[in-house]
Amino acid sequence: MGQEVVAEGFAEADFAHFKTRLTEETRALRDAFAAGQLDDVGPTIGLELEAWLIDHNFFPAPHNQSFLERLGDPNVVAELSRFNIEVNAPVLGLAGSDLAVMHEHLSETMRRCAANAHDDVSTVVAIGTLPTLREGDLSIEAMTPMNRYAALNREIQRARGNAPVEIDIAAPEPGGERFAASYRDVMLEAATTSLQLHLQVPAAQTSHYFNASVILSAPLVAISANAPFLFGRRLWQETRIPVFEQALAGVEGPPRVSMGAGYMESDPTAIFAENLADYPVILPDCSDERSERFPCVRLHNGTIWRWVRPIVGFGASGRPHVRIEQRVMAAGPSVYDMMANAALYYGAVHALAPRAERMMRALPFEAAVRNFYEAAQRGLDATFEWPGAASGLSARAVLDGLLPLAEEGLHDLGMDAKLIEKYLGAIAARLACGRTGADWQVSAYEKHGDFHRMVAAYLENQRVGLPVHEWPL
Repeated sequence: MGQEVVAEGFAEADFAHFKTRLTEETRALRDAFAAGQLDDVGPTIGLELEAWLIDHNFFPAPHNQSFLERLGDPNVVAELSRFNIEVNAPVLGLAGSDLAVMHEHLSETMRRCAANAHDDVSTVVAIGTLPTLREGDLSIEAMTPMNRYAALNREIQRARGNAPVEIDIAAPEPGGERFAASYRDVMLEAATTSLQLHLQVPAAQTSHYFNASVILSAPLVAISANAPFLFGRRLWQETRIPVFEQALAGVEGPPRVSMGAGYMESDPTAIFAENLADYPVILPDCSDERSERFPCVRLHNGTIWRWVRPIVGFGASGRPHVRIEQRVMAAGPSVYDMMANAALYYGAVHALAPRAERMMRALPFEAAVRNFYEAAQRGLDATFEWPGAASGLSARAVLDGLLPLAEEGLHDLGMDAKLIEKYLGAIAARLACGRTGADWQVSAYEKHGDFHRMVAAYLENQRVGLPVHEWPL
C-alpha cells in the first residue's frame, strides 16, 4: 500500500477499467513465471520498521509532516497516522556481516530520528502498541494528509456499507480484561506497528520459503510479542494482531487481514489469481506505469494484508520477482532484539524450506493458523500443535528446537559465525528467562502501576540498545 493514489474519487467506470487491467496483469504475471522470466536472484533481505512519534508527556505526537521535512531522509516515510513513520533498510544479502550492516543502518537511522526531535515531537519509539495511546488520539484528524489514506478510508467505509467497525478483544484468561468499541473509520489500524521482514529467493523456491514462513509465524510471534496493552487494558501478549484484523473487518469477500486461505501452491503467482477472484477491488486507481510493472496487481495486493504476504517487486536487473513479506512480528523492543528476531527467521526459514512439504503434511494449514492465534494470545506460554507431538508442544520447546535449525540455516547462508552466536544467543537468553518485550511491559507496569513511567524506562532501555532480556525493571 506504499503507492500513492491520484484520484480523489472513483466512479463505476473506474472499477470496471481497473478490473480489466488487473485481469490482464495477473495473467501476464502468471505467464512470466511459467516462462521462467521471474528473477532468480536470492536470497536477499530487507526490512520496514514502523515507529511512533511521541511528545514530552509520552503521548502520540501527530506531526510526521514537519518531522519528515526536517529529517529529509527518503528511507523514512509517513504512515497512516500523523504520529507514525516507517523506516526502510537497504536490500542486502545474508552472507558475511550483512545483517550487522543492516543493524547499524537501523540504529543510526533511529538515532537521527531521535536527534531530529523538535518542539512538536520529543522522540521516536519502536513498540508494538504504545501503552499511553488514548482513544481520542485515533481521530480522523490524525490521519496523514495523503490521497492514498483518505481514499483507503473512504472506499473501505463504502465497501462496509458505512456500517461501524465492531472491536471486541478479551484477554485469554477467565475474568481477564476486555475492550469493546465501535469505530467509523480505519484509524484503529494506527495503533499497530510492526517489523516487516522481506526475503527474496529464486522463483522456483518461493513457495517453499513462503509455506515455511507460515509455519514459523506462531513461534516468531511468541518470541517477539511486544503489545500487551491497549487503552490501559491488558489483553493479548500481541494485541496488535486482533486490533489490525478487526480494524479492517466487515468488507465484502474474505478477511482483508488474515493468514490467507491455505498454503501457497508451487506457482507463487497463483496467489495473485486468488486476489483477483476472491477480493473485490477497493482502490481502482489505474497508474500511468506501464503494464510490465504490474501497477494494478501491486496496488490491489497492497489492500490485502496477509500476515505472510507475497510482494511483486523489481530488482537491479529490472526483472520482476515475487518476494516474501513476513509481517507477524511487533516493532521493538531494541534494534538488537529486532535483528535477533530477523536472524531467527532468516535462519529457520532457510533450514525449513527444503522440509516444507513434509512439514505441511504433518501440520495442516488450519493448525498453523490456530498456533498463530494461540501465540498472539499467550506468547511463550502458548501450546502448539506440532509435528511429532500428539498432545501438543509448548512454544518454548518449539523454539528450543528451532534455534539449532536457525543456526544451521545461517551457517549455510554464509553468515559470520560470531554474528550467528551474537543474535541467536540473544534469542536463547530471552527464551531462557522468558523476558519478551510484552513480558517486560507487563512486569514493569505491575511493579510501578504507571504507564508513563513504564514508557520512560522503555525509551531509555531502547536508547541504550541492550537486548530486552537484560533490561532492568
